[in-house]
Amino acid sequence: MKLRLKLRALKSIDLLSEISFICGDGMQERNNSLAKNPFIFKALRRSSVRRKILEYLFDVGPNGSYISEIAYHIRASPTNVIGAIRGMGKRYRKEDSLLNLQVVEELQSNNGIKLYRLTDLGKEVVEALRNYKFL
Repeated sequence: MKLRLKLRALKSIDLLSEISFICGDGMQERNNSLAKNPFIFKALRRSSVRRKILEYLFDVGPNGSYISEIAYHIRASPTNVIGAIRGMGKRYRKEDSLLNLQVVEELQSNNGIKLYRLTDLGKEVVEALRNYKFL
């Protein structure tokens, strides 16, 4: 089991080095931020809810979205969306949460509602995954 996890982590690192190699020098700075955290791809591989959240927030654009709206559009329960974004218990570990990986940021609206949107790193991750047809 541990060997499989190590191999999967190595595949993520290989993917990142391949992305950097293919994109050339102009894209090198942009992909360095992805290469610093290979755990992003590991977390996305482990949870389809996390991938769907990133894709939905990318499609929404710079506007934030709240938990129930995200849950409705990706057809998941709000509890699973909260777990994927913030981390919750054993099923959604906090260290693999989208907030902890810094691909999603939390905003406060005027009426106290928490909104979530992609960070620049999150946009880079989604673009990289779409370019290589992983989403």
